[in-house]
Amino acid sequence: MSEQIYKQQVELVKLIERHTGRDGSHATAIPSLFFSRYSNVTGPNYGVHKPSLCIVVQGMKEVLLGQERFRYGPADYLVASVNLPITGQVTEASSEVPYLALKLEFTPSQILEVLRDSQIGVDQKENAKRGMYVSQIELSLLDAVSRLVHLLDNPKDIPVLAPLVTKEIIYRVLQGQHGVALGQIAIKGSSAYQISDVIEYIMKNYDRSFKIEELAEIANMSVSSLHRHFKEVTAMSPIRFQKQLRLQEARRILLSESTDAADVAFRVGYESPSQFSREYSRMFGLPPKEDIKRLRENYDQTINA
Repeated sequence: MSEQIYKQQVELVKLIERHTGRDGSHATAIPSLFFSRYSNVTGPNYGVHKPSLCIVVQGMKEVLLGQERFRYGPADYLVASVNLPITGQVTEASSEVPYLALKLEFTPSQILEVLRDSQIGVDQKENAKRGMYVSQIELSLLDAVSRLVHLLDNPKDIPVLAPLVTKEIIYRVLQGQHGVALGQIAIKGSSAYQISDVIEYIMKNYDRSFKIEELAEIANMSVSSLHRHFKEVTAMSPIRFQKQLRLQEARRILLSESTDAADVAFRVGYESPSQFSREYSRMFGLPPKEDIKRLRENYDQTINA
C-alpha cells in the first residue's frame, strides 16, 4: 500500500469516527452514503446488498454470496452491481481499533450516464459477469471518496457537488480491473441487464410461485441460458435466490411483529410450515422461535452493555 493511500485512509478513519461515534450503521446527509462502525467482530448478518461501492478503512469484513466468499479490508474495495441476498460478517474489530467502513449506493441510470459521457466501452454481447467482486484500492478512487465524505462538513455544498463527485467515483470504478461487470448492468440488451430485470421481478414477487419459463420470458432467454447467466451473476439459482429472500423477510417479520412461525411461513410464500421451519433452521442455525429468542437476548445484552 502506498504512503498516499495510507494517508487518505487515516483521514477517512478520523472522518468516519467523527460522524458515527457509536456502533451500528449510520445514514449521512448525503442520501446515498452510509457509514458503519463496530467495536467487536459480529455474527452473521443477513440482508440484501444493494448496488453499491463498499470501502473498509479499518478492520476486515467477509461477505458470503451463495457459496462464494469475499474478504476485504483497507487494501480493497467491494462492488455489488445488482441486488444480492448475502451474509455479511465483521471479522476484525476491537474497541481500540473499531471496524470502520463506508457504502455508496448507486443506480443503473447513474452508471449509464457515466458510460455515455466517457470513452469506456462495454461489449453488449459479452457474457454476464458476477454481480459482486473485490478489487485492489486505487489512489484516484480513494481521493474521490475522501472528497465526497469531506462534503459532510459543508452541507450547503452537498446538493451541487455530491452528484458530481459520485459520478467521478462511478467513473473510477468503471475504469477498474472488474469495471466491466458494473457497466454491463446499465447496457440494455446485455445478458447482465436482462438478468437484472429477472432479479427485480423476483424481489417484488418473492412470496409467489412462478415457473422458470416465466422468468426466461422476462429475460428474453431460453431456460438453459437463463439458468447459466443467472448463476453467473448471482452465484445461485433463481429458486435459491427466492428462498433466501423469503427467509430473510420471514426473520424480519418475526423480529418486528408478535406472530407465529406458521403464519409468517404462509405470508412469505411457503405452503408447508414444516418445510419453512426446516429451511429456516438450515439458513440461520436454529428453528424460528429459538432463533428470534436468541436475537432478542443478544440485542438486549448489547443495549444494556
